[in-house]
Amino acid sequence: MTYKEDMKHCLILWFLALVGCTTAWSQELNCRVVINSDKIQGTNKEVFNTLQTAITEYMNNTQFSSVQLSPIERIECTLQFIVSEYADNRFSCTLQIQSRRPVYNSSYTTTLINFQDEEVEFDYQEYDPLVFSPNNYENNLTCVLNFYAYLILGIDFDSFTLYGGDAFFEMARNMVSLGQSTQEKGWQAFDNNRNRSAMLSAFVEPTTKSFREMWYQYHRKGLDEMVLGVTKARSTITAALQTLPALYSNVPTSVLFPMFKEAKMDEIINIYSKASATEKSDIYDLMLNMYPADGTRLEKIKEEN
Repeated sequence: MTYKEDMKHCLILWFLALVGCTTAWSQELNCRVVINSDKIQGTNKEVFNTLQTAITEYMNNTQFSSVQLSPIERIECTLQFIVSEYADNRFSCTLQIQSRRPVYNSSYTTTLINFQDEEVEFDYQEYDPLVFSPNNYENNLTCVLNFYAYLILGIDFDSFTLYGGDAFFEMARNMVSLGQSTQEKGWQAFDNNRNRSAMLSAFVEPTTKSFREMWYQYHRKGLDEMVLGVTKARSTITAALQTLPALYSNVPTSVLFPMFKEAKMDEIINIYSKASATEKSDIYDLMLNMYPADGTRLEKIKEEN
């Protein structure tokens, strides 16, 4: 596939997501699910295996949108539930969400999400079916799963097309609205700045729109063009990153910044490992301003190679 064909393909996927094409449908995610019950003692472990199978089938067999993808185009992601409490069919978990996408014409995959949700609670009775109902609240488990499916899709599509994730973030907004109609944790606005409501706001509020612009430039105009010339592509990434300080000064507590750090810090260190001394210094200062506690880790940017 040529570069122009690849770009055209990305635009078609974005268009299908927006207009709701009703032709042949296919699932969007290739999701690995892990239920870690090591903290739970003295109970039948089979329920955790059943839950893992149920969530795996739900995430991989559900058509979350009208986007048509071939099997090789499905988005690679991982959901790891670390169960901290379990009693009377009630689960309390920390959920680690990860997603990745390939970089154009290379074997490299870049991390898009590597985030931890510490407020996941739900009821699940062994062998209960998980039913996809995007406009109705079935239970908290499917509501959480739907939210993260849409978040994964939105962030992925934003990396290919400017504001390409709009349709998916609107679907995620619906999940937040449904979740807020309950007393379940993680949905309520202003409860904390890292919950699901805060994540949605970070991607739909006008005040943080520049982050999505940076995200597109970083991936589509930067990483994806490394094959055409490393120096030019890295300069594009530098220009994209240089838009972050202004956003940080306006919304320093936004969940976008821990999300960006966990997904991208190691990659940024690697990108600038062979940059000029000036580039190294500029990016080091930029990142240190946003992440002062990570000074030792960021020192690697300035190392000679």
